[in-house]
Amino acid sequence: MAVTDEAIEKIKGMIVSGALRPGDRLPKESELAAELGLSRNSLREAVRALSLIRILDVRQGDGTYVTSLDPQLLLEALSFVVDFHRDDTVLEFLAVRRILEPAATAMAAARISESELDLLSAQLDALGSQPSVEELVAADLEFHRGIVQASGNSVLCSLLDGLSGPTTRARVWRGLTQEDAVSRTLHEHRAILSALRDRDGEAARSWATVHVASVEQWLRSTL
Repeated sequence: MAVTDEAIEKIKGMIVSGALRPGDRLPKESELAAELGLSRNSLREAVRALSLIRILDVRQGDGTYVTSLDPQLLLEALSFVVDFHRDDTVLEFLAVRRILEPAATAMAAARISESELDLLSAQLDALGSQPSVEELVAADLEFHRGIVQASGNSVLCSLLDGLSGPTTRARVWRGLTQEDAVSRTLHEHRAILSALRDRDGEAARSWATVHVASVEQWLRSTL
């Protein structure tokens, strides 16, 4: 394992130093192994590991390339890891979301376009006043994703996307056991949307905080 770690570090060093750039093709396996002073087996294991976390892209019959290194691509691994959380850590994920999502919502207030606001409003209208829990959770994910994307920060967007796994489960559970969860969620969505239309970043931040905190508070009382 130590040999593979060394191989990973050496390839990482080439990318960080700029010797390999996004989109570049790696030299042939035999050449790269000789250049880095590695065995071909350890190099192969390192390439496999780096491809799993989307640093490298192995194309059969073509070669191995450095990916675009886009934040969204690299942070896909986060959602995979998050799926392995224990139920008793859901509150910790929600606490992180309560820090990040209000900040993203406040940023979006200054950047979101009227057409984006109209789309969010239309999605809420289409949902109606009595959606199923599954419909509400799906709409909730899309609503917040649309707002976070409007913040203009792709890293923040990818982080929050990656954190959605356990928080989605918490929202489903809440919808099934708390009578006013649906109406409260719809009311909070409308309040966030109204603050965004007013370009009031602090009000948008506050409502987003209330929205996440209400799920967190309910879950804390049930665990």
